[in-house]
Order: sequence, then structure tokens, then C-alpha cells
Amino acid sequence: MDTEPQISVKGLKLAYGDFVVMNDLTFEVPRGSIFFVMGGSGSGKSTLLRALLGLDVPAAGSIFYGDEDFLAQDEVQREHTLRRFGVLYQGSGLFSSMSLAENVALPLTQFTHYRQGEIKEIVALKLALVGLAGFEDFYPRQLSGGMQKRAGLARAMALDPEILFLDEPSAGLDPISSRHLDDLIRELRDSLGTTVVIVSHELPSILSIGDASLFLDAESRTAGASGPPKELLAHPPNDRVREFLTRGGENA
Repeated sequence: MDTEPQISVKGLKLAYGDFVVMNDLTFEVPRGSIFFVMGGSGSGKSTLLRALLGLDVPAAGSIFYGDEDFLAQDEVQREHTLRRFGVLYQGSGLFSSMSLAENVALPLTQFTHYRQGEIKEIVALKLALVGLAGFEDFYPRQLSGGMQKRAGLARAMALDPEILFLDEPSAGLDPISSRHLDDLIRELRDSLGTTVVIVSHELPSILSIGDASLFLDAESRTAGASGPPKELLAHPPNDRVREFLTRGGENA
């Protein structure tokens, strides 16, 4: 993992009108890391993700991708930056009327000039990377929840993104499927060097594969802590971090 930040956020204020969701968020995401945005329900995790993706405009602060000021970019520059991202939404976001091959091919047909034969090869490769070789002609309804998440991950990787944003990837999965997805995310990071930003409240995933993290404190409406999850568990900086990381139990 590189210590150079791929994402730098400073003084970020997230608000809906007069209602402040989070204030004064300052953190960095190291290049090549698996970075968790964690916190309880209503802490602003999804709101922060929307800001990082350019879907919501922060009330104040800055977001840099490398040395590029994301919030100051014009429409053309913003589009170029967004092409560097891959996104896996909470429900996998697959189109039910399209096969897995068609789902994964969609961003390739929209944003590249590859020929159909080249797209077919890329789709097969991406599905193979997530353990779904041979499932090109299957439809989402024919797959388990874990397989749907993996297919959604294949589509998120279609354009070889520098950064993968994953919104609650383990939500709705049984513990075994969740563990397999965690292993896959780590393998993809290790083999491709992709930076992974994960919004999650799932402790097994956070403590298993997280390199770095940001804890959003719903009570103070700002960052309650940041650092490697296992270090925060071993030495929690405050009671709310301890309660979250131990689910109210004693720190082991």
C-alpha cells in the first residue's frame, strides 16, 4: 500500500439546507488502500459517499483526487475524473432485463470505442476475475445475492477504475458469502492496485480487510476517529468508537 494520498478531503461540510449532517471532515485515503467509512445508521456515510462521487455538492470544504480539485472542475474535467471511478451500489444495481454479459458490457459500449469482439473478451475477463466465468448469459434473478454482488463488482471494474466505491457491499449477505466477498475485494486490490473505498457498518469486514478507516460520529456530527480499524479497536480514542467497534461489549 502506498502512503501517498489518492483522495484528500479537508474541512468538508455536508448539509441539506440548514440541517448539518457532518461538519469539518478532514481525512486522506492512501493510494492502494482498502478504506472504510464506518459509523452507525444516520451518521452520514451515504451522504459522504454521494459527495465523493459528485452527486451532492458540499456546503463547504474541498475534495482532491491526487492534485486535482474535484469541486472546482468544470463539466468536462469532472466527467474525466468520474471515468476513473467504479461504483458498486448497495443492491448491486444490475439491470434485471439484461444478462450479466450485457450488464458488464454497458459501460464499455457507452464510454469506449472497443469493437463488439473486444468488449466480449473484456466482459469474460471481468466476470472470470470475480469467479463468474461461464455465467455470461445468466440473468440477475437466476443468481444468489452473493453472486449478484460479484457481478455488480465486475461491472464496476469494467473500465479499469483507479478507485472503487462500494456502498454496503455485504448488506443482505450471509456470513460465508460476506467473507468470500471480502476475500475477493482484497484479492482484486492486491492484483490490480485499485484503491477501494467502502461504506459499511459490518464489523467482520471492517476488521478483516480494512487498511484505514474514518469513523463518523452521529452525535458530534463530525469525524470521531481515523486510522487502521484494528488499531482503533485496540486503542479506541473515545467511548463511541469503542462502542461501535465492540457493539457495546468489552474490548477483547
